[in-house]
Amino acid sequence: MSASAPVIAYLFTTFPKSTETFLQREIIAMREHGVTLQLYSLWGGGDSFRGLPVTRFNKWRLFTLLWWIPYESWRRPEVLRQLLRGLCTRRAPSWLNFWENMLGAGFACLFAREFRSRPPALVHATWGGAPATAAWLLWRLDGHRFTAAAHAYDIYEHGGDWWLREKLAEAALIHTSTEMARQALVARGVPPERIHCIRRGLDRFPELKSLRAHRDPLHLVCVARLVEKKGLAHQLQIYAALHSAGIAFEAHVVGEGPLRAELEQQAGRLGIAAQVTFTGHLPQHEVWTQLAWADVLLHTGVIAPSGDRDGLPNVIPEAMAIGTLVVTSPAAATTEAITNGVTGLVAAAEATEDWVAALRQLRTDDALAERLRHAARRWVEENFNAHDNAGRLLAQFRAVLGT
Repeated sequence: MSASAPVIAYLFTTFPKSTETFLQREIIAMREHGVTLQLYSLWGGGDSFRGLPVTRFNKWRLFTLLWWIPYESWRRPEVLRQLLRGLCTRRAPSWLNFWENMLGAGFACLFAREFRSRPPALVHATWGGAPATAAWLLWRLDGHRFTAAAHAYDIYEHGGDWWLREKLAEAALIHTSTEMARQALVARGVPPERIHCIRRGLDRFPELKSLRAHRDPLHLVCVARLVEKKGLAHQLQIYAALHSAGIAFEAHVVGEGPLRAELEQQAGRLGIAAQVTFTGHLPQHEVWTQLAWADVLLHTGVIAPSGDRDGLPNVIPEAMAIGTLVVTSPAAATTEAITNGVTGLVAAAEATEDWVAALRQLRTDDALAERLRHAARRWVEENFNAHDNAGRLLAQFRAVLGT
């Protein structure tokens, strides 16, 4: 391995995945920095990305665990003992998280020989679930140095990942993309000196669009998975309040998810079905088209009953970059980018009257709108450049490697 081109194995749950463009941008930026990458997708995904092969974990190989588990257990019996002790003394927070960890463990067992035959300089787990389990066990089996990322889902969903603390305790570096996540890990006893908040980013900055002179009707957009933590039931109440107040608007809800039918029915009951369009999932270039059309992006995130919440959804900096105004709830890390009255406006998801007042103001106050838009663009340029942030992450990888 040369100092200029470390070989880093990136472990993903699914890669490439259309809803995780931030990881795609990170890979693009790492390549621009000259990093040699080995990409592994533990569940589905594609065979390649931008000319790079992606090694997919074929699930039929799990049947071969019948002989590979005994072999790897013979090589490292203490690893098997630790796993069995954990299985017997704790409960997984959910069946989904249980099987995510089992997937990571199966991957580590079946790919251990491959990693021994061509060891990377570093193994990086992009999520704290299955990828981090795989990286942790590869370290336990053969001493591969590993780093891990921990996101809001890993930390908060049903109280956090089953084995998160053990995995992060052994990681040489923990990457978060929000201060909220970093502080949550510190509160759980993870040494703060090993946690680095390095944001994601855009691989290109769009041209800043002009403020639409006559914002009547208001063009509103929401880009989100249709799940509880997005607070979309509150958002529909906001649209209904706008309608009742006589404020003309058109709203596009971009995204797919299990709540779609329920939300469409709610829009019908509220009498706003004609103003609210559910587009379903759209590819990234069409998301940019939606942001270019919209006057305001709404984010009504809440803390879901499971404890899950957003970090900083990438669509918020994307909207800020192109010049779309942002109004957001403060339930997650969105206020790390949106400072009320500086780079956007903030209102609690359930405070419908505050949202109506904010949107009414953005419809008519050109001076405020322009000030917010330009400050938002500056924040993105200073904090959300994928190339610069990948360079910062690479510098931390190099520090781990001593290169």
